[in-house]
Amino acid sequence: MSFTKTTEQSSKYEHLEKMSVSELLHNINNEDKTVPLAIEKALPKIEALIEQIIPKMKDGGRLFYIGAGTSGRLGIVDASECPPTFGVPFDLVIGLIAGGDTAIRKAVEFAEDDKEQAWKDLSEYNISDNDTVVGIAASGTTPYVIGGLEKCNENNILTGCITCNEGSPLAKTAQYPIEVVVGPEFVTGSSRMKAGTAQKLVLNMISTAVMIQLGRVKGNKMVDMQLSNHKLVDRGVRMIMDELNIPREEAEKLLQEHQNVRKAIESYGNR
Repeated sequence: MSFTKTTEQSSKYEHLEKMSVSELLHNINNEDKTVPLAIEKALPKIEALIEQIIPKMKDGGRLFYIGAGTSGRLGIVDASECPPTFGVPFDLVIGLIAGGDTAIRKAVEFAEDDKEQAWKDLSEYNISDNDTVVGIAASGTTPYVIGGLEKCNENNILTGCITCNEGSPLAKTAQYPIEVVVGPEFVTGSSRMKAGTAQKLVLNMISTAVMIQLGRVKGNKMVDMQLSNHKLVDRGVRMIMDELNIPREEAEKLLQEHQNVRKAIESYGNR
């Protein structure tokens, strides 16, 4: 291997079992503080990928995340939160994990080692060159993810990646690699920790920035969110009250009539 997997290097902390709970928490917290700084260094690469995603999605393309283990689960979390947050169709942002849906809850042995499976999974969605595929792998060596991006490259599909090692095979495969080098984990090799946090933060940036650029936010409010529970209905009412400067009763009637914050606000302006 021509690169060093820093996430798997030995932690500077030794004999963790001898630490008190207070010591464990403070040391983990100190390590976590380094993650945003590592992401800051990668901002130009994050921006470059997002700038490529936006026009494709404006033209009807979709965004896919592929990963294994923690990385795959994080992609699924981000994808699944886009419809309720931004009111987009459930199949606009799609997360795929090695081993299928079973692997969301339980590890599926050796699923990540199948270099052909990711392309098979993507093909079930009739993926095309209008779509984007972002591979997520802390180590940057996961065969499932690398194989998927290789096939996407062959089929003229835009590819990006999020990894926490520099110069990895995955970063060399992706057209727009994002490398957030967080260094050794508190528990050596446990990439669900700093690496997982870094991946989650970058995914937040990608989906949020893309959705804002697609017009799915007004001001700083989620005007297209799904009204799927009482809390969100109440939030929607308050958004309408603030935006239109009207009493609650009138805002409630508008939201009940239109079932969407944006439509309620627009209808009021068209009176």
